[in-house]
Amino acid sequence: MQSYSKHNIQELPLSSQFFRKKVEIFLGENGLRMEELDVYSVIENEAGNILAGAGLSSDIIKCIAVAPEARSEGLVAPLVSHLISLAASKGMLELKLFTKPENQAIFESLGFRVLARAPKAILMENGHGLERYCEYLKGFAQEGRSGVIVMNANPFTLGHLYLLQQASQQVDNLYVIPVKEDKSQFSYEERLSMIRASLDTTSTGLRATVCVLDGSDYQISAATFPTYFLKNLSDAAETQMRLDLDLFARWIAPALNASVRFVGSEPLDPLTARYNDLMRELLPEVVELPRYCLSVSETQPVQQNYFSGRDPKNQFCLTFAEPTHTDTSDRITVSASEVRKALEEGSFKRASALCPETTWPYLLAELAQRALRLELDTPGKPGLVGPDSCGAHKDMDYSTMLKGIAAIRPFFPKMAMAASALELRDLGIEAEKAMLAATGGVNTHRGAIFCFGLILNVFYSNAQSADIQQVLRKGVHTQVHRLYGKPLSMKELSRGAIAMADEGYQQLFEDWLPYYESGAGELKTLLRIMSTLDDTCVIKRAGADRAQLVKQEASAVLEAEENYFSQDFAKNQFSSAGNDLCERYAAEGISPGGAADMLALTIFIHSIII
Repeated sequence: MQSYSKHNIQELPLSSQFFRKKVEIFLGENGLRMEELDVYSVIENEAGNILAGAGLSSDIIKCIAVAPEARSEGLVAPLVSHLISLAASKGMLELKLFTKPENQAIFESLGFRVLARAPKAILMENGHGLERYCEYLKGFAQEGRSGVIVMNANPFTLGHLYLLQQASQQVDNLYVIPVKEDKSQFSYEERLSMIRASLDTTSTGLRATVCVLDGSDYQISAATFPTYFLKNLSDAAETQMRLDLDLFARWIAPALNASVRFVGSEPLDPLTARYNDLMRELLPEVVELPRYCLSVSETQPVQQNYFSGRDPKNQFCLTFAEPTHTDTSDRITVSASEVRKALEEGSFKRASALCPETTWPYLLAELAQRALRLELDTPGKPGLVGPDSCGAHKDMDYSTMLKGIAAIRPFFPKMAMAASALELRDLGIEAEKAMLAATGGVNTHRGAIFCFGLILNVFYSNAQSADIQQVLRKGVHTQVHRLYGKPLSMKELSRGAIAMADEGYQQLFEDWLPYYESGAGELKTLLRIMSTLDDTCVIKRAGADRAQLVKQEASAVLEAEENYFSQDFAKNQFSSAGNDLCERYAAEGISPGGAADMLALTIFIHSIII
């Protein structure tokens, strides 16, 4: 019998199609499937055939397999030890693994212990992370009847608030645990902030002591639970849910001295409905509360209360209707998915009608990001970075712009809620630093930080105003003067971004926004802006005379394109005249960055006022 104990452990570069295929074949031969991995370590024989392998995805060990001819050689131990050392070098001192129940003894010998168990899988860990989390939970445990709600809150809606209200009437203590995994549209930190902010307001109707706890890495999700060792993929969701509930029953509930789990009903999604069924099967006491519905009327004025303080132009009449499982023509079932759909379609009013006001800053942030992405994703922009070209830029590309947007996105809710011009200015400075750090020093969105910050802050403070456009124009003008703390000089007013803000974005509201709302599309609206805007980005790159010529050229192309755009072609496509303009501006180094910022701002303002 040959000994493999001294064979070197090596990491196969999975970015290479050759080595990735090699691993896939090896796993397939051993009855396993390939999953996404950060690294895969193997022991090979002299012929280069894989004898044993194990992978690591974040802090989870996956895809452990040993070839039949080497299964008596003890190769799992050195591989797992190697991955533990590798993870430790990256700061991950505790690892998890999911495996078949029959492999429990093998991994217990390597220092792992069982955290949760299901018929077809077990969850194991080689540290004490779950114990520490439970010690944290025990610090909040109180006497009396206690209940738990685990929620994703992506985002936090009136339905979530209603669930908290109803649950609080049935217990002395109610604990809310947000899902920590960052696989949602809103980040964990934002979702946690939304939940906590909703409970900081008055008149919430909560009768129990409600405590919002930190989430943990011990909610077993579809993203963390591997399927490589399950023969039938249909078993994956069931096994994942059983492990999650077993871990909750074994660890989380006892730590909080909780006897009841609350959950919202799920009449539509069969997977969530099955999860609710398993809760009732596996947990001692489960209370399923019906979904919250809103009554809708297009004629009644908005009710001004905690749950439905809205812009009177918003034609939703929000009242506490009796919950029902059945939607009717005058009911809206409140759900986070409906909110996300409204955001995707660019409607703040529809999204905000389903959420408490404490969620609004995060809705606005999503719409701001959407506007920046719509501008970036528009192809054929003369001189600008898009999905099809770097335009006139040699220092940035599409990927760089995406990094810039991602870097400034977390500052948008804070800008909306800033209590003073000084706080808003400081947030803008921090956002710019984050942008430069993410892009390697490239200025991708300095202008957007300025103009979006102003609109976010003014709109959130006046969202219920009857004439929101007028309020925005006056409010931006006032906030600009507060930012600078003095009357603006002619030199300051000659700088494009400040001058436009001082004017309350007059051109935007009187020209570009109505043009965009007419259905012109992003590319035509960009040309409209270019033809009327004194773009300081162009002036800086090419001079004042060339900047005036750019306006004339954009106007001429827009006029030439009108007939083309009126046909059944995609709106965001150029014919030959526009393509020629793109080629010339790229060659001359002309980039209308100010027009790009104004296009994104036009899209954003459209989304918050319609």
